[in-house]
Amino acid sequence: MAAKELSKELLDVLACPVCKSGLAYSKAKQELHCKKCRKTYKVKEGIPILLP
Repeated sequence: MAAKELSKELLDVLACPVCKSGLAYSKAKQELHCKKCRKTYKVKEGIPILLP
């Protein structure tokens, strides 16, 4: 299955549920990474799973 892209608009409003910092998206790994606390969140079928 091809990796789905997250829109820039969505990435602009997403925040880490732990520390409220911005998230960086890795399309290859299908993950979001917190820029501050370094927590990682999976993206499944284009849906960010932001459970702490």
